[in-house]
Amino acid sequence: MPELPEVETTLRGISPYLLHKRIKSVEVRQSQLRWPVPDALSNINNLKVTGLERRGKYIVAQTNRGAIIIHLGMSGSLRIQDQPFEIRKHDHVIFDLGNSVFMVYHDPRRFGTILWTTKAAALHPLLSKLGPEPLSDDFDGALLFTQSRKKKVAVKNFIMNSHIVVGVGNIYASEALFHSGIRPGKAAGRVTAAAYDLLAANIKTVLSESIKSGGTTLRDFVNSKGEPGYFQQTLSVYGREGKPCRQCRGVIKQRTIGQRSTFYCAACQS
Repeated sequence: MPELPEVETTLRGISPYLLHKRIKSVEVRQSQLRWPVPDALSNINNLKVTGLERRGKYIVAQTNRGAIIIHLGMSGSLRIQDQPFEIRKHDHVIFDLGNSVFMVYHDPRRFGTILWTTKAAALHPLLSKLGPEPLSDDFDGALLFTQSRKKKVAVKNFIMNSHIVVGVGNIYASEALFHSGIRPGKAAGRVTAAAYDLLAANIKTVLSESIKSGGTTLRDFVNSKGEPGYFQQTLSVYGREGKPCRQCRGVIKQRTIGQRSTFYCAACQS
């Protein structure tokens, strides 16, 4: 699943083509995504994009008449195409940006979302209860420590809870916990304030470095140019079960926490 860095990479890739530009029309070739694409979207022409941002794993395009909310789901991607181009089997929504330029939403599994709202995007039910952005000043160790008191849930699940902080997905949770020396299955309420300070800092570092590298290379992820990300080359634990730890040369282990594959070093993390 594309995580925050992949979504941020996509946002930065499409921004020059959308921000302060116009969407001439929207062609919905397949409306049955995670939720049906609203009919209203394909009936609205000549939208001016006045703002473009990422909120968690959502891309929000604010226009002069409402907001388009996009989530890439499990396998979705956005790419910029010049005309003429071949329409692929899973190209479900095509945005005509004018001057023979198009933005294409591609999603083989159709778990993604494209919605339209005429109200403030921040008030939409999908966005209104999200926690702070992990790269913002609103997110720090003190917030994690306060929110975690008396919680028995595994710390990995805790930091992946979008009501606590948005965008810390499975890969980056495992990586940040490793660099912080915290065992992923440890109860969130048993993690100290000092450890949360370190964890918050490492979450910021891991996400920032991944964004610089263009996101993580996942089977289905490509950026707006159709290119894969490259952060996977530097992952410390994720996907490295049975391989030597880069710090202590012990063996990386894997277990399932919250129905997600979790990778850690038993020697380096406690």
